[in-house]
Amino acid sequence: MRNKILSFIRANGMLSPGDTLICAVSGGADSVALLFSLYLLREKLGIRLEAAHFNHHLRGEESDRDEIFVRDFCGRYDIPLHLGSAQVIPGKKGLEAAARDARYAYLKSLPGKIATAHTADDNAETMLMHLIRGTGLKGLGGIAPVQGKLIRPMLTVTRQEVEAFLAEWSLPHVEDSSNESDAFLRNRIRHHVMPLLRAENPRLAENLSQTALRLRRDEEALSAQADYEILPTVGRLKAMPSAQRSRVLAQFLKESGVKEPEDAHIALAEELVFSERPSAQAAFPGGVTIARNYDRLEVRTSLESWQACVLPCPGEVFLPGLRITCQPASELRQTPDTFTLRPQGQMRLRPRQSGDEIRLSGGTKSLKKLFIDRKIPASQRPLVPVLEDERGILGVYSIGVHLDRSAQSLPAVVIHFEQTEGKGE
Repeated sequence: MRNKILSFIRANGMLSPGDTLICAVSGGADSVALLFSLYLLREKLGIRLEAAHFNHHLRGEESDRDEIFVRDFCGRYDIPLHLGSAQVIPGKKGLEAAARDARYAYLKSLPGKIATAHTADDNAETMLMHLIRGTGLKGLGGIAPVQGKLIRPMLTVTRQEVEAFLAEWSLPHVEDSSNESDAFLRNRIRHHVMPLLRAENPRLAENLSQTALRLRRDEEALSAQADYEILPTVGRLKAMPSAQRSRVLAQFLKESGVKEPEDAHIALAEELVFSERPSAQAAFPGGVTIARNYDRLEVRTSLESWQACVLPCPGEVFLPGLRITCQPASELRQTPDTFTLRPQGQMRLRPRQSGDEIRLSGGTKSLKKLFIDRKIPASQRPLVPVLEDERGILGVYSIGVHLDRSAQSLPAVVIHFEQTEGKGE
């Protein structure tokens, strides 16, 4: 067993001489076997070995018994021990997931690399769990050998080999009574499914674990092809093979704030890619909105809503992402963000309304048509300020001044729209 662990550590580049390695120890058979194996290998690996135990306080006196056992075992071999504990409260995903999250949060807070005692049997069970629930290549890849500072050196070691190792070295361990319950899917697979399959092939756990490791390498190769610095255009996404496109979209969703993109989320993103509407958009978990901007997918930030307001002159007004100023003009200047004009009465800024029109050099057009022609995304159109006075529209930000209302000579006033950083974001 030790040789398997040593070979797997070296093959996956898990450790380097001088590393501090903290072995997570529950007191169960697998973790005791891993800790003692690493204890025997520590000089050959050139590492500093420590241990960590997390008390979930889920099983009363039994949980405290486990902690005492681990403390005594580590003391017997002078292995430094880190102890953590928490009162675990079930979350949306249940008690088992909450306990796992609490345990890993503690382990990851410790300095050095962390070794967990997941075996080939654990990997096979994980693979079957994902298969039952529905999964892709990533799920079939089972447990990652290396995940950040976490390493799993026992993924090629079977539970049978663990038991033989403990017997060979006369090593004690404790049993977790919750492992006997069929309340959890993993336990039901372990107690009922695995024995049936093992009857067909005694090497089931080892074979499934090796299959998972090979599939994980395939997934890594495909994911590497989906890596990008700038998200490809919608046209390029459409032309990609489905396997590559789905991985590109999964990466994009993660970067956009969707922490764990599921198949349904990736399918929704693909609907945006293939939508006939160039301004289509969809809501994702975490308050994330992804929208088509013609040939691009973009993340929509939640901009502040705004109400119609008076623009004093001289004076200024702040709207989401914009500063609008009015002052006497020193020259005639007309651009998409600067209007020189002679208003009649009070000036107001408001969002676009149905039926709004403006005359430009190409004739009179509706604002709706202009926004489409200028490729302004539908989600952004309500945020484009329209400037009006008592006679009607004077101009529209990013579009220009209404030619019927532009000043032909001085005196006049100049309206200037300036983008601001951080406002309305």
